[in-house]
Amino acid sequence: MTAPATKRAPDADLRAALMMTLALTVVRVFVLFRTPLELHPDEAQYWLWSRTLAFGYHSEPPMVAWTIWATTHLGGDAEPWVRLAAPLLQGGATLLVFAIGRRLYGGAAALAAAALYALVPAIQLSASVIATDAPLLFFLGLSILAYVALQPAQGRARLLLAAGLGAALGLAFLSEYAAVYAVIGVALHLALSREARRAWTPASAILCLASLGAVLAPNLGWNAAHGFATLRHTLANANWAADDLMNGAGLARFLGAQLIVFGPIPLGALMVGGALAARRRRIEPADLLLLCFILPPLAIVSVQSFVSRAHANGSGASYLPGAVLAAAWLMRWRARRWLAAALVLQGLAAALFVTIILAPRTAEPLGLASAFKRAKGWSQTTQLILDRAREERGQGLSAIAVNNRFLYYSVAYYGRDFFRDPLNPPLRAWTSAGAPQNQAKASAPLTPADGQRVLAAADEGWFRDQMAADFTKVSGPEIDSVTLDRKHKRRVVMFIGEGFRPRPRPPVSVRTTPP
Repeated sequence: MTAPATKRAPDADLRAALMMTLALTVVRVFVLFRTPLELHPDEAQYWLWSRTLAFGYHSEPPMVAWTIWATTHLGGDAEPWVRLAAPLLQGGATLLVFAIGRRLYGGAAALAAAALYALVPAIQLSASVIATDAPLLFFLGLSILAYVALQPAQGRARLLLAAGLGAALGLAFLSEYAAVYAVIGVALHLALSREARRAWTPASAILCLASLGAVLAPNLGWNAAHGFATLRHTLANANWAADDLMNGAGLARFLGAQLIVFGPIPLGALMVGGALAARRRRIEPADLLLLCFILPPLAIVSVQSFVSRAHANGSGASYLPGAVLAAAWLMRWRARRWLAAALVLQGLAAALFVTIILAPRTAEPLGLASAFKRAKGWSQTTQLILDRAREERGQGLSAIAVNNRFLYYSVAYYGRDFFRDPLNPPLRAWTSAGAPQNQAKASAPLTPADGQRVLAAADEGWFRDQMAADFTKVSGPEIDSVTLDRKHKRRVVMFIGEGFRPRPRPPVSVRTTPP
C-alpha cells in the first residue's frame, strides 16, 4: 500500500508542508497572545484540573490537563499559555496528515490533504481553544500512520509498529474516549481486507494489545477507584436517550452542520466518491483503509442525532482521515479547480475566524456575537464577586458559594490569586440535589461545616430561590450585571446566607451544553 512514484521531488512537497504548517502555527500562536477573548468555562475547568495531576477526572480523561500543566509550567497561567498546546498539537496533526497521504497516495496528494485539513473550519476552532479535540486528533493521526506503515512491514519493524500503534491508541483514549472509533475502524478494516489480516501475526497482535493496555491501565485504575466516573459521564453525555424517536430534523441539522464544520467541497467529494465506489462495487485498498476510519464516527453519530441529539463536532474523529481521502479523490479526478475552490473558500473562512478572534466586535454585524459570549466577561464577573467578598472581610465569611460549574471554574481561574491566600474564604460549589453532576460539586461542595456565613452568587439567577432556601437566614439579594456585547449581559445575583442546611429535593435533570 505504498504510493506510486511521481515526477515531483518528494522533498519539495515535504518542504512545502513544513513551511505551510509552520506559518499557520505561528499565526495561530500570535492570535492566542493577542485575542481579548477570555477562557471559556470549560477551558478554566481543564486549567483547574491541571493544578492537581491525576490519571483521570470526572468528565474527561487526563491528557488535556497534562498538556495545560506542561505549557503553564513554561510560561505561567495567563490565557495564551493555557491554550498553547492546541495550535501546537494541530500543527503536528497537519504533518501527520501529510505523512499518511504521502504513504498512501504520493507527495502531491499529501500536500493537498495537509492544506485541506489545516483549513477545515472545525480545526480553526480546535487550534484556538484548549479542549480534548486537539490531542485526540493528533494521537488518532499517529495511530492511523502507524497502522498504514504496518501493512507492508516485516520482521522487527512490524513488531515495533504494532507496539507503536497500541501506544498511540492508548494516548488517544487518554485524550478522549471517542478514540474507540479508531478501534472500530481497525476492526472493520481487518474484517473487510484480506491483505490487512495478512499484515498481522500473533506476536504483533499481542504486542499491540499489551502496549494499549499498558498505556490505558493507570486511567482504568483511576476509574475503578472512583466508581468509573469518567466512563459513566461519557455514556451519559452520549445523548442516546430516545427523547424523540425518528428525529429526522435532528439528523438533518447534524448533516447540515457537517457542511460548515468540515467544509462543503471536501464533504461533497467524500459523498460523491463513496457513491461511485458503491456503484462500481470496487474500491482501491488505500481508499478502503481510510473509509474504515471515516465511516464509523459519521454513521454512529448520525444515528445518535436521529434517535436523540448530537453535537456538530461529534464526528470529529473522521476529519483527519476524511481530509486525506477527499484530497486524494479530488486529485485522482483531476478536479484541481474544485480543490483550489475548497482551499480558497476555507482559507477565507479561516481569515474571517482569525479576524473575529482578534476583534470580537466584528462578530456582531454578522450575527455571530452569541457564539462568543461564553468567552467574555468572566474576569469582570469574578471581580464583582470578589469585591463583594472583600466588603465582608471583617464579618467572617466562611465560604464563597456559586451555583453552577461555569461560574465555579471561571471564578476559580480569574480569582486564582485571591484563593491562594489562606486567609480568604474558599470557593465552594452549591448543588441542587442528588449526586454531584460535575467535578466541582464532587471535589468542593458547600457543606454545613463551611456554610456558617456564605457569600452566595447565582449566575443568571439559576436556582437562586432553591439556593437561598438552603440557608436559615438570608440577606439581600443584590443584582449586578456585566455587559458582554450590545445584545448580551450576564446577570449575577448575590446574597449573604447563614446556617447552610441543604433541603432534600428530587434530582434535577441536567442537559449539558457544548463548548
